[in-house]
Amino acid sequence: MSILMETNNCSLLDHRGYLVKLYSKVMDNSHGVSCFKISKILFHVVNTKYSKDVDLKRKHKSSEYHEETIRIKFKYNLFINQIPTSLKEELCNGGSNIESAEVRQSSQKLFEGTLFDHIGLSGGNNIESPLKCKIRNEYFLIPQNCRFHCGCVKEQCQKLDGNKYNILVADPPWWNKYIRRLKNANEKLSYSMMYNEDIANIPVRNLLATDCLVAVWCTNAPSNIDAVKNIIFPKWGVEYVTTWYWLKVTVDLKPIYPFSTVCKKQPYERIIIGKVGNVKDIPEEKIIISVPSALHSHKPPLLDILKPFVHTDNPEILELFARYLLPNTTSVGYEPLKWQHLSLYELVTDK
Repeated sequence: MSILMETNNCSLLDHRGYLVKLYSKVMDNSHGVSCFKISKILFHVVNTKYSKDVDLKRKHKSSEYHEETIRIKFKYNLFINQIPTSLKEELCNGGSNIESAEVRQSSQKLFEGTLFDHIGLSGGNNIESPLKCKIRNEYFLIPQNCRFHCGCVKEQCQKLDGNKYNILVADPPWWNKYIRRLKNANEKLSYSMMYNEDIANIPVRNLLATDCLVAVWCTNAPSNIDAVKNIIFPKWGVEYVTTWYWLKVTVDLKPIYPFSTVCKKQPYERIIIGKVGNVKDIPEEKIIISVPSALHSHKPPLLDILKPFVHTDNPEILELFARYLLPNTTSVGYEPLKWQHLSLYELVTDK
C-alpha cells in the first residue's frame, strides 16, 4: 500500500516507500531473489527560498483561484495537525546531509541516461513477483502482472481495441511554453507535447468498461482545465465528477511552495476525476499529499486510492503516457520503461 494515513478529505502517500516494498523481492536470474531500493536522493525535497517576484505570466481567474487555494490550505492544515509525531519523524529520518544541488544533478543525469528508443516494443510480466529483465542490452525492473506498449498513444490505443478497463489514468504532455524553451536549449530535456484537441482524439471511448473511473493529471492552466471538462471528457464519453489535488510537500511535510492567493506558482497540481456508468461515491476535492520525485513526470501512484471506488475487486487498469510501470496495469506511451531502468535502484546486499 502507498497510503500512510487517510481521512475523508486527505491521503498521505509514501511514493518511495511504495517502490521500496514493490521491489523488495525481485526475481533475478543471476542472483535468484534480490532486493532493490530506489535511490533516497530522488525523494529528498527540502525547503528552499522563494522569490517574491516570481509570478506566472499567464493571468488566472484570480477570485476563483483565491477561493480554491484557501480551501486546499485549510484542509491541509487540518490534516497535518492529525499526523502522529512518530510518523512525521519517520518521514524526516535520513538524508539530512543531501544537498539540493546534488538532487538536481542526480535527476538530470538519470533523465539523460534513460533515453531509449523503444517504439514498437511490447511486453510484460505475467507472474506474481517483479522481475529483473534485460531489454535491448539494458536492465529494467518489471512489476508483477503488468503489460506495456511503447509508441504513439493513439496508435497503441487502437491496437488495444476490444479490451475493457475499469480504471483509466492519464498524464498528458500538455502544451507548455516552459517545455518549449527547454527544447530550444536542450533537446534531451524535452518531450512531445500535445494540443488539447489531439488528446481528445485519442480513441479511448471503446476501451472504457461499462462502469469506469477516469483520472487525468492536469496543470493549473485554465485552458487545460476547461479542455478536460468540455472537450476531452465529452469526446471520450466521460462524465466530469470532481477535481482532486496533489499537494507536493518537502520531507518535513511543508508545501514545496508557499500557498499563494495571487497569480504565482502553487504547491499543488490537480487530478480531474470523471466516470462512465456507475462508480461508488467519490469525495469532493480530495487532497493527496506526498513528497514528489525529483524525476520529471514521475507522479505518485494513485491505484490504492482509486480502486475502492470501482465495483470490482480486481479492476483492469490502463495508464496513458506512462513513464513507469505499476502492478496489474497496462501502460502505454513512448517511455513506459523510463523510470524502470536499473540505474535508479540500488541493490541491497545486507540482510
